[in-house]
Parts: sequence; structure tokens; C-alpha cells
Amino acid sequence: MNRADARVLIVGVGGLGCPSALTLAHAGVGVLGLCDDDVVELGNLHRQILFGQGDVATPKLDAAARVLRDAAPSVSLRLHRTRLLPDNAVSLVREYDVVLEGSDNFATKFLAADACAIAGVPVVHASAVGWVGTAMAVGAQGKPCYRCLFEDVPGDGAPGCADAGVVGPVVGVVAAAQADLALGLVDCAPVEGQLVTFDGRLDQLRRRRVPSRSDCALCGQAARIRRIEPDAYASPASAG
Repeated sequence: MNRADARVLIVGVGGLGCPSALTLAHAGVGVLGLCDDDVVELGNLHRQILFGQGDVATPKLDAAARVLRDAAPSVSLRLHRTRLLPDNAVSLVREYDVVLEGSDNFATKFLAADACAIAGVPVVHASAVGWVGTAMAVGAQGKPCYRCLFEDVPGDGAPGCADAGVVGPVVGVVAAAQADLALGLVDCAPVEGQLVTFDGRLDQLRRRRVPSRSDCALCGQAARIRRIEPDAYASPASAG
């Protein structure tokens, strides 16, 4: 599709969402949707590049919109002052051509994966914890999907960036990979199923294709996830 006609939703205006949004705006994407209900905190500033010290305690969407409109005046912004939740996920992603998910919790990641599969919308997942990060592109057909790689929401104790911390430059590299995959989907390049991993300690970036699993609950031969069941997801937290 033409980039100027593309509608892209960014779930989580945090360490991944900020650089991804800026990249997509500069790349000429016509409509950018931003989904977040959080405010800027001082501890965000080393990795959330759309914000400065004067933005602390300001809603992230307001601060991000100011920067994005200055950087790319032609971009149309849609501000969704909410988290991605079971009762709004499918209807929200259906408004867009591509979704970027950059939350800091597994519940939101699986919710985005399931909602996009149900709606038939491509999604690029990304995460970063400590020195390591990943980005994965899932096509409109939803196969292979996020659940092919990670089967289900993990139990309590699984580390996220809020617990294990994250190295700011690692987030920037992963966000660049996420934006690159998203632009590939917009440009109809064959990036579906690609997984990019980055190890900051070793300075190694790898790109490979994820195989689909025949027993995957979301996209396998006997797929059983056909609708959003709220009890399947923990209460989502804010974006990293």
C-alpha cells in the first residue's frame, strides 16, 4: 500500500513506541494512532526519546503528539487515551492496517496477538529486557504468530523490564528493527514470520524466520482462540 495511505497503531508510547513512532512519521506514514494512558516519569527519559524533563507528569500522548507534529507536520495523529484492553482490543486494531505492540507486560502482548489475529490485521511485536531484545512480524493471515514462539501468558515471576531493567540503547536498536518490519508490512515486503533478535552485550543482531506450530492455539490446525476471553489476560500494565 502507499505509505501516505497507511494507518499504523502503536500500542504503548514507551521505550519502543517512541522511536518507532518517530521513524514511521519520518517515513511518510499517513496516520499514526497512539494508544496509552500513562504519564511521563523521570525514570522514562533515558529510553523514551520523545520526552524531556519538562514533560514529567504530562500525559505521554500529549508530549508525544507535540514532538511528532513538529517532526512530521503531514502526519495525522489519532490519540487513544486508553490501554489495550479485552473490551476494546479487536475494535481498536480493526481501525488500522498495521499494529506495533511495544508493551512491557505479557498480558498485553498476548492480547494484541489474539486481537490482531481475530481482526486479520498484521502486527509487529517487540520487547527488550536487560541487554536483549526481539522484534517479530506477523502477517494478516496470522501465521506464524506470537503464540508459535511463546505459547501462553506466563505465570507470576516472569521478568519484565519493570523488574529486570532495560538498557536504553538496546531499546533503540530493537525499536528500529520493529519499525523496519512494520514498514516492510506496509510496503508488502515478505517479512511475515521474521524474528529479529539483538544482544547488546555481544553487539549481535540476528534475523531469522519463525516456523509455525501445527498445535498453536491461535493459528494451528486446531486453533481454539476465536474471541477475546477477558479472564485469559492479566491486568495490563503501562508501556516500557
